[in-house]
Amino acid sequence: MGMRDCAALMSRSGRNMENQKLKGKSAVVTGARRGIGRAIAIAYAAAGADVAICDIVGEDGLLDKTRTELEQLGSKSAAYVADVSRRDDVEEMTRQVRNAYGKIDILANCAGVWIPGQNLIECSDENWDKVIDTNLKGTYLCCRAAGKVMVAQGSGSIINMSSQVGLTPGAGAGAYSISKAGIIMMTRQLALELAEYRIRVNALAPGVVKTDFNAAFWKEPAAEKKSAAMVPLGRLAVPEDIASAALFLASDDAGYITGQVLAINGGWAPSSSVRSAVSGQ
Repeated sequence: MGMRDCAALMSRSGRNMENQKLKGKSAVVTGARRGIGRAIAIAYAAAGADVAICDIVGEDGLLDKTRTELEQLGSKSAAYVADVSRRDDVEEMTRQVRNAYGKIDILANCAGVWIPGQNLIECSDENWDKVIDTNLKGTYLCCRAAGKVMVAQGSGSIINMSSQVGLTPGAGAGAYSISKAGIIMMTRQLALELAEYRIRVNALAPGVVKTDFNAAFWKEPAAEKKSAAMVPLGRLAVPEDIASAALFLASDDAGYITGQVLAINGGWAPSSSVRSAVSGQ
């Protein structure tokens, strides 16, 4: 990646050379191989942080590509292949990050899975376990491991990734909605428990974001037009919209904010129209 590409990355992260909100901070971003996690990692690096990233997939080269991008932004970066639903993976990654940086100032939990179009009544045990274990249990395991480091150091900021359908039900979201609603309560509970250690815990609740995760809503022009029509602001979100909010919550600008859920949805509220938008009905 050349200087022009680096400049584009910094521009998309809302950063200029004088604005290093996270200078001297270390961050961990899960699910950072692509999409929202990647955008958040880039925003943190552009703001001056050293950023460790992880993803369950490493063989396609995208995780290492993200790490290279972070390094070209000046970050002391490291990449780990880890399954956040496995305690041993999470604790080993946390140990290595702490050894590398000496601390963990920021944790952004972006790893997640969605099995679209499946109602709760139709959901198999296998799919339920996969969604709950990755989204809810995985977020908890990362919060617990990094939280212990933050308690010992007496400071930290945790940003959990919920969803608009964690706030209000969405047709076809099934177990995903349940997992994301659980993340909201986990966020509030942890914010209460960790406040005395000067650790802030907040959540983001995006609407439909233009990532591979939500490809059915926007890959085809007709589908995107129909999806965007449901949003009062008239467009779908891009990953950088979510990254800007994650940067704010990680920074000292949000120093008096904890236990909150920030909806980033363009004014959209899901309903049965979500299924119609995907199916074209």
